[in-house]
Amino acid sequence: MKNNQFKASFLALFLGGMGLQAQEHPPVGTTAVKATSKYDYQAAFAPNFYTKNGTDTHSASGQPGAKYWQNKADYQLSATLNEKNNEIIGTEILTYTNNSPDKISFLWMNVDQNLFKNNSRGKAVIPVTGSRNGDKGQIFDGGHKIKSIKVIAIQNGKTVEKEAKFEIIDTRMQVFLPQDLNPNGGTIKLKIEFSFISPNFGSDRMGVMDTKNGKIFTMGQWYPRMCVYDDVKGWNTLPYLGAGEFYLEYGDFDVNITAPANHIVVCSGELTNPSEVYTADQQKRWTEASKSDKTVIIRSAEEVTNIASRPAGTSTLNWHFKIKNARDVSWASSAAFIVDAAKINLPSGKKSLAISAYPIESSGQEAWGRATEYTKSSIENYSNHWFEYPYPAATNVAGNEGGIEYPGIVFCDLKSKGEDLWFVTDHEFGHSWFPMIVGSNERLFAWMDEGFNTFINTLSKTEFNNGEYKSRPRNMQRMSQMLTNPELEPIMTSPDGMKEANLGLLAYEKPSSGLIMLREQILGKDRFDKAFRTYTERWAFKHPTPDDFFRTMENVSGEDLNWFWRAWFVNNWRLDQGITKIKYLKNDPKLGVLISIENLEKMAMPVVMEIKTKSGAISRVQLPVEIWQRNTAWTFLHTSTEEIETITIDPDHVFPDINPANNVWSSDKSELEKAVILDTYLGNYTSKQIPVKITLTEENGALVGTPEEGQGPKLSFESIGKDKFGAEQGGVELQFNESKNEFTLKMRGQEFLFTKV
Repeated sequence: MKNNQFKASFLALFLGGMGLQAQEHPPVGTTAVKATSKYDYQAAFAPNFYTKNGTDTHSASGQPGAKYWQNKADYQLSATLNEKNNEIIGTEILTYTNNSPDKISFLWMNVDQNLFKNNSRGKAVIPVTGSRNGDKGQIFDGGHKIKSIKVIAIQNGKTVEKEAKFEIIDTRMQVFLPQDLNPNGGTIKLKIEFSFISPNFGSDRMGVMDTKNGKIFTMGQWYPRMCVYDDVKGWNTLPYLGAGEFYLEYGDFDVNITAPANHIVVCSGELTNPSEVYTADQQKRWTEASKSDKTVIIRSAEEVTNIASRPAGTSTLNWHFKIKNARDVSWASSAAFIVDAAKINLPSGKKSLAISAYPIESSGQEAWGRATEYTKSSIENYSNHWFEYPYPAATNVAGNEGGIEYPGIVFCDLKSKGEDLWFVTDHEFGHSWFPMIVGSNERLFAWMDEGFNTFINTLSKTEFNNGEYKSRPRNMQRMSQMLTNPELEPIMTSPDGMKEANLGLLAYEKPSSGLIMLREQILGKDRFDKAFRTYTERWAFKHPTPDDFFRTMENVSGEDLNWFWRAWFVNNWRLDQGITKIKYLKNDPKLGVLISIENLEKMAMPVVMEIKTKSGAISRVQLPVEIWQRNTAWTFLHTSTEEIETITIDPDHVFPDINPANNVWSSDKSELEKAVILDTYLGNYTSKQIPVKITLTEENGALVGTPEEGQGPKLSFESIGKDKFGAEQGGVELQFNESKNEFTLKMRGQEFLFTKV
């Protein structure tokens, strides 16, 4: 009975010990736990990354669900520019369609100019050291002034207007409806009369700039805009504080701008009345530009000060623009504008128009003289790669903004030149895809537009004009301390919830760097591009969430990327891969080498190693991220045939490893572990004390004990002393005698003698 009980416990030990051993000693394909490692594979690869299941509106596969809906906002906008006092006086006719399944009793709208009121929340959170946000302390009567809001209805065949009650709370306005707006297609029409005085510097997104030939007005956030009512949060009413940008509904826009007759006005969309606002010669140049791949001057520098370059006989002109299926509209006006243009060739064969408007101070081929060339290239590049540009024009305006995007129009720094102008132009027009086409919530998830856009910018920069502005590949090891600084907030933090100094890193650079790694090191370019393009197509003119992006990338690529999203986007984890030791099989380089590595920080990544031998031969080893799925350390056999000179983890510096010092093993500086020659220990062993037979063999430099069939699985042993081997956590030790023909098996305080047969 005693022997049978021991036999059962011994078999259990082999079964359990093997599992325990897989966490402690790494012969081949197993691991070693080290006290200094912070890595937890259960945390890195934990299940249930997604906190909610797919729904009827957001499918588990990442695409819009079968019952996806979103509301629509159509605008008829009229504005008059008062050049003297920088005032805009406007009228808005809003047609709002409720496609949701809910009745709606009130509307929420954005009145973003209220950021510039003295008592705004946005001003209150500006530190004494200053900020990009706000109006830089300008003293003026800022804010939206809402003269009236009326509900337009048809009664007895006549149009009637009824006053609607409304309440303004900081940068939000709640409009109370006289009766509930029905679900599934109910509509309401509002007429809003408003005005505001423009700040000179409007949070780096709009403003007024003086030039020697007149002011440049760049108008954004200029009319009351609908908040989004969606299936995720209902009304999205976070205030406009400055850092967080916008989340807007799609619709059609009909816009009339009345400006001084000596002004040129450019706007989102297509100008519908060019014959009323341009001279006959200029209209001919527009026709020429629409057919030309080279930039055509519409209004030259010489014409800016020539009154004959503007239609005569009136003090003001009305400019009429239209744009469909857009989420916003912006415009610019100035007497100082030089204007040029060229056609944009789209993949379907359709054409659009690249337009630039800038003052004489910005002219010249080293500066804005190439702006239309840059615009054309950007739009064509992104249309070919991701989704065709949908708008009739893409207009680049020189203003006092560093760079800001709107549908069909961007405002860029009038002082930019050369590569800087290329970069800001390419970046702002990249936003035509994120978030203008793919309408994510910028106020909550800046990385879904700024990060995605910065990523696609890295590709277009390489391709522009045969690499004119191509940059060197980024050194992620050098950037690692910055990208994964423990003081940083996670990427998923809202822009208003992170330090302003961190916004550029967390909304732009870090998500972009993550996508580059995902494309070039994890999925491969083809699989990544297919998935990223699918995401863009699925969510064009819709409202995706982060989960929709994550799920689409996984479903299309066929890879579970939870570990990647968790480390790089949800958390601010760090990466440290290191080489711990190497040893030659039987101490003979010709037989191969065992290389041991470990993961010391919380992030997991694939492993790329470059191995150089004494003869100068170089080979690469690539290990998938799955080696870390249940291991903290990993040992593998490399079939070398000669001595190793160096081994380098991440030789191309494409991963953000914070400690490159442990990435290199070199024969002249690093220790070479001597292998225990196992030949004399091998053979079949039995015991007179217990009915167990064990066969000891060598597998890739490890001593492996295999019980007789039916007595359990094999177990790997590490050398832990002279003639001594152990499975430490399993509590099993083998102590051989001097002649290597016997060993004592020590387990649970008991000892049993085994003899070679």
